[in-house]
Amino acid sequence: MSTKRILAIMLSLVMVMALFVGCGSSQDSSEDASNENGAEAPAGDVDEPIVLRLADNHNEGYPTVKGDRKFAELVEERTDGKIKIEVYPGGQLGDEKSVIEQVQFGAIDFTRTSISPLTEFNKDLSVLMLPYLYRDRDHMFKVLDGEVGDKFLKSLEDNDMLGLCWFDGGSRNFYNAKKEVKTVEDMKGLKIRVQQSKLMMDLVTAVGASPTPMTFGEVYSALQTGVIDGAENNWPSYLSTSHYEVAKYFTVDEHTRVPEMILVSKMTYDKIPDEYKPIIEEAAKEAALYQREEWEKAAKEAEEKVVENGNVITRIDEEARKGFQDAVKPLYEEFGAGQEDIIEKILNTK
Repeated sequence: MSTKRILAIMLSLVMVMALFVGCGSSQDSSEDASNENGAEAPAGDVDEPIVLRLADNHNEGYPTVKGDRKFAELVEERTDGKIKIEVYPGGQLGDEKSVIEQVQFGAIDFTRTSISPLTEFNKDLSVLMLPYLYRDRDHMFKVLDGEVGDKFLKSLEDNDMLGLCWFDGGSRNFYNAKKEVKTVEDMKGLKIRVQQSKLMMDLVTAVGASPTPMTFGEVYSALQTGVIDGAENNWPSYLSTSHYEVAKYFTVDEHTRVPEMILVSKMTYDKIPDEYKPIIEEAAKEAALYQREEWEKAAKEAEEKVVENGNVITRIDEEARKGFQDAVKPLYEEFGAGQEDIIEKILNTK
């Protein structure tokens, strides 16, 4: 860890300690009252509200930020203002990785994050990102809202973090500037931009294309100049980045769905009065349902605008999907090793 990041975490720790002074002072007063009167003061009897922070790297108005704000609204309303959650969108509190590290130490209380960076803490989470694992969106949320999803929400407890709910991050699809892609054979030879992820690089290689890692901000010009032929992402990103202007062929293959979650610091959670913990958990799950609706709206609006622009949209049929699935089977052996039972449960979820 760099010196700069260590200093940032130390500063945040000082801030979070100050944050709980009001709560601690109130609890001390309650204990004094209990000693004098011979009766135990009620849990959570606080004079000042507990103010907590939630970080999100997406900008204001994005579906995840809308979900964050719904969560904050429900918590404040249902605790009668005793707990307030301040939402910091647009990466104000740091990039995704550094925020997660600060959540571990209790310097930041909550974060909305993709599970992709969380695989550094628990590699088993990779199983939820295997290509062509889910039949569709409904299938994924039946898995995540059930026993399998609950297991993974708790899987980061040893890293001093707890998952509260599952947000929608959409499905990722291939798009390119050269030709219509209807089958896995059509992917051969295409240079496809990917994230700096071994799983994503191996996925692109498995379907016969050439993976080209590069930063997201460089993709538009790289497509425009032919440095790459295509990329992959969800509908809202395809539109908002203007990639649809320089890569008109969009193939709806839904090769990966990378779920997201709201994480809470265990240090923060342990300090919250017990009476409020069920409220926070229920509010998170309710906010997740709201966020999923907002995501669907955003995806539909983006698709409609792309279609209006005259782009070529290709939806692969079941036979073509099977061709893609067969091509990526070796990835299940590598990235799903030791998780065969979980994979079986996911595939068999109806």
